[in-house]
Amino acid sequence: MTTLRIGRTPETFSTSATYFDGTSAHPVPVSVTVDEEAHALVAHAGADFRWPLSEIREVLDQAGGDQMVIQLATDPVQRLILPDRALEPRLPNRTKRPKVTNRGPLVGWAFAAVASVALIIFVLVPAMANQLARFIPPEGERALGEVTFNQIRSALDQTGLNPVPVCENRAGLAALEKMETRLQDALPEEHGLTVAVLDHDMINAFALPGNYVVFFRGLIDNAQTPEEVAAVFAHEIGHVVSRDPTRHALRSAGSLGVLGLLFGDFAGGAAVLLLAERLIEANYSQDAEAQADVFAHQVLRDAQIAPSALATMFERFRELGGDANPFVAHFLSHPALGDRIQAAVDATPNGFQSVPVLTAAEWRALQSICD
Repeated sequence: MTTLRIGRTPETFSTSATYFDGTSAHPVPVSVTVDEEAHALVAHAGADFRWPLSEIREVLDQAGGDQMVIQLATDPVQRLILPDRALEPRLPNRTKRPKVTNRGPLVGWAFAAVASVALIIFVLVPAMANQLARFIPPEGERALGEVTFNQIRSALDQTGLNPVPVCENRAGLAALEKMETRLQDALPEEHGLTVAVLDHDMINAFALPGNYVVFFRGLIDNAQTPEEVAAVFAHEIGHVVSRDPTRHALRSAGSLGVLGLLFGDFAGGAAVLLLAERLIEANYSQDAEAQADVFAHQVLRDAQIAPSALATMFERFRELGGDANPFVAHFLSHPALGDRIQAAVDATPNGFQSVPVLTAAEWRALQSICD
């Protein structure tokens, strides 16, 4: 029970409390008084100690407001639980934060920690991904691509109940297969591609590990000629041949793993969504993009398709604006877009005779592949 008398003479404070010494969970009942002259809280009975009032801090965020839990600033493991808050007016530094000592070394360690994480994510993880990509067997790479493809289909569904459908119109698939055959015949060696079109209005196409090439319906809807689609197709095959998707997937997964160790919640749905987004909007290096372009130029020429179709595709989607869709934003964010357009134009010889990729009927079928 607390006794508090206010008058001209110094106030007298006494109460019973519960003390924890910080080394055991055993509560110790104590009697507590205030030494007015020494400005100290004094405990008797079960334990004897003296705490300067100026060094007492309240332990905040305690459940309930009927009790008061305090500690000593210089020894925060000890606790004293008071039955009420009558002592509060006597504690001038009750909510004062402890003084930070050695601020310089702390800032240095914080900077070193941030630099270490950046080194892991931007240097070590990419280097390890490049090495690991060489040792993944084709079956493992194929399985990674298949799983990622299904994850992307699920991630793009806003309801979370129905994965984005794969377009299966037979006439459209036949037209797409004809385009693939035309490009495959121009390759130095055949690559067993898995080509799919997702029924989504995103203007995009991307490659996945395991020789996957994926188009969105939005890209086909916005293209004006089959040659533009074929140019995108050839570019993505360039990424497949260079195994860029596998390295990018390993790099993204490694980065997400590091972030997961730091922040948590990257072992479940958040990781899937972020990985899917990174692979859809894969921002390869300038060198990887340039190599995929050069590869596409050669394949298109050998397939008797003008490489300038790639430039036309770049120009067309640049006119759509970069804010409307990830595909356009991806290309517009690249600083060398103008050079890539010019390179595609320059890669087309003067007087080059392009052979149509599809007939008019086949082109209409491809545009209706999701119907």
